[in-house]
Order: sequence, then structure tokens, then C-alpha cells
Amino acid sequence: MNHHFPDAQHPWSRQTIAAHQWERLNAQLEYLRGRNPFWTARLNAAGLDRGLVDEHRWRQLPFLTKADLVADQTDHPLYGSNLSEPLSAFLRLHQTSGTTGRPIYWLDTAASWDWFMKCWEQIYRWIGLRPEDVVAFPFSFGPFIGFWAAFEGANRLGNRCLAMGGLSSEARLRQILDHHCTVICCTPTYALRLAEVAHEMGIVLAESAVRAVVVAGEPGGSVPAIRSRIAEAWGARVFDHWGMTDLGSMGIEPEHAPGALLILESESIVEVIDPATGQPAPAGQAGELVMTNLGRWGQPVLRYRTGDLVRAATEVDPRDGGLLRLDGGILSRADDMLVIRGNNVFPSSIEAVLREFDAICEFRFVVQTIRAMQHLRIEIEPTPEVAANADQLRLLMERVERTLKARLNFQAELQVATPGSLPRFELKGRRLVRES
Repeated sequence: MNHHFPDAQHPWSRQTIAAHQWERLNAQLEYLRGRNPFWTARLNAAGLDRGLVDEHRWRQLPFLTKADLVADQTDHPLYGSNLSEPLSAFLRLHQTSGTTGRPIYWLDTAASWDWFMKCWEQIYRWIGLRPEDVVAFPFSFGPFIGFWAAFEGANRLGNRCLAMGGLSSEARLRQILDHHCTVICCTPTYALRLAEVAHEMGIVLAESAVRAVVVAGEPGGSVPAIRSRIAEAWGARVFDHWGMTDLGSMGIEPEHAPGALLILESESIVEVIDPATGQPAPAGQAGELVMTNLGRWGQPVLRYRTGDLVRAATEVDPRDGGLLRLDGGILSRADDMLVIRGNNVFPSSIEAVLREFDAICEFRFVVQTIRAMQHLRIEIEPTPEVAANADQLRLLMERVERTLKARLNFQAELQVATPGSLPRFELKGRRLVRES
């Protein structure tokens, strides 16, 4: 790996990072003007149709939202007007998972995809990937971008990579063991699912060669209780990763700071804002993450409201390489917040509590509107052993109810689900169901 990027051994000063960012941004804007219809119109409307942009002028550009991208692709099917090259120049097509609404398509030129590889080179450096590591991707390689870039990024670095699409969980586990895989890349939900299947097969994952599990796609990698369960089941260090299909691979938990995320500021401009006002949020205060990517010129996003709530670190660690550190990683999704009896509740906070109970296999949140108020029902699937013992099941539900009340200050309606009845997930876990 080269050392043209900031890392613990080669830190950049904040001045160096800022100078690099504005130089890259202005080169990108010059490229987009008159070439990309979507951004030409938005830049012109903001008075940024010419000249260099600095931090002050940059704030003239309105925030970009997912709804803006959906509307553009609806008005200009299939791919929208946010294209800087003719369609023949785009080599790769992916789409968003559609977790928060209508999926949208995303295209990459060869240059944009090479930039993706540059991001993953930095990510792998931060987690300490070794040349001898064998990297497994227990993931269905469909149109969702998922771990496509992670797979090719590790492959370009010279690591042996196993694509495990189209296999059952049992077959994936056998391959992980047979090929002595040392690094696993998957969602937090699927890491736990594989651990559940391994237990059913009599496999002790903690005795395997796996030393690291890189998780992404959900906030679970930042939740201590979930991280702990994954680490214990696999006997491995858990690394959280953050990125978005329409943005790129932008954040990674470094070896020296468990539970935090470093943002690749060599490849992006980062803002943390008050979601209500749009004004900058001070370090230490939770706010919404706004991102501008600097290398995906074929179909870029500028001042993009991610919907993810984060908290910028207030203290500087020299091992961060000068990069922005988000303490606690992704805290939650701004659009996931529920108001239950006057209390603001995030599903990720409930999940953090439920994951503390080893007797819970799976769960689901069902939200209903009753007399104009949100009502939450939590369906809990216990392990078969606990489900078969009435006393143990009663004690489990009582403990969960008390813990939720003490931690989150609301009385939850709990319902026992039959073992094996709740859905399992390979990609993002969709445990929040809204009923009319």
C-alpha cells in the first residue's frame, strides 16, 4: 500500500486536509459546470456558476437530499440528469437497497470505480489488513453495491477473496472453515445469523482462523451490545464500516479506536449540522452527517444529507492521522425516530438493549397509529430452549420489560414470537414494520 493518504504513521494537519479538499472540490466543480446537467443547474441557481469556491461560498449551495435524487430519476428515467459523461462511459451499475424508499440507480465510470478502490485501500490500511489475509464475503452479489467494492479493493491489493453469493449459510460457513478465511465482510445482522447457524451445526466459530469481522450496512457495528455478541461468537475483532451506494465508502473504525469511525477526508468534505436548522453542530453535539465526495465525478453528490446522526469528537488523537473522528460511529437514523408516549425512541437504542439478552434470537418492532398516537409492539423470538421452559420465558420477558423501562423510560408492549417465525436477513435487517 502506498502512503499518499493520511494515516497514523503519516498524519496530515488540518490545514493540509483543508487545502487538499478545496483544491479537489474546485477541480471537480470546474469539470461539472456545463457538463453535468443536474449540477450545472444547481450551481447556477446558487450563484456558483464560476470562480473558485471557499468554505463561505460553499454554504450558498443548498443541501442535497435523497428525495432530490429520486425526483431527478423520476423526471429523467432511468438514471437521472446527474451524469457527467455519456452513458457509454459508465461501466458499472448498482442500485440503493431501498431501505428508506424507492431504490435509485447509481453508475460508475472506470475513473470513478478506481476512486472507489482508492477509498478501500485506505480502509484496509486502517483495519490492518495483511498480505496473507484471506477475505470472505458471505453476501449475495446482486445490484445492491454492498461489498462489491470491498471485494475488488482487497483483490487489487493482492489478497485472496472468496465471493459467497448463491450459497446457503451452512455452505458459507463450511467454506470459511475449509479455506481458513481470516477476515469476514458482511452486515452485523448476518454476522449474528451465521453465528446462530454455526451453533446449530455444532461449529465453534471462535476456534476458526477468523481474526476480524468488518461489518457495514446497519448501525449495529457501532452498538456495544451487538459488537460484543459478534466478537464473542467469532472470537474476532469487529470493525465497523460506513458508506452509501450514492456516496461511496467513506468511514472506517481504526484498530486503535474501537467503536469510533474515521471519515476519509482525503476523499470527501464533511459537515455535521443541526437537522432542524441546517447550521453547523459543534463538536460533541449530535447532528446529521452531510457529505461531499471528491472523486466520483461521473455521478457525484455534493452537500448530501445522509440522514445519519453522528457526534464529532472533541479531543484529538494523534493516531487518527488528522482525520475527523466520530465517537460512537453512526448513532442512529434521523428518520427512524419514534415518539412513544412523549418519549423520543430510536430502534437502534431498543436493539442495543435486546442484544444484551443471549436468550433472544430475533426481534421485530411493529409501529401502529392508534388514536393519532404511535404505538410500539416489540415481538421477541426466544431461543428454543427458553421457549420450551415457561418459567425461563416469563423471567426473560420480565427482565426485558424492566430493562427497557429503566434505560429508555417507556413501557413497551412485548409479544412472544414462536421460535423460527421471525424473518432472518442476509443484507440489512428490516426489523421496523409500520402498520396503518
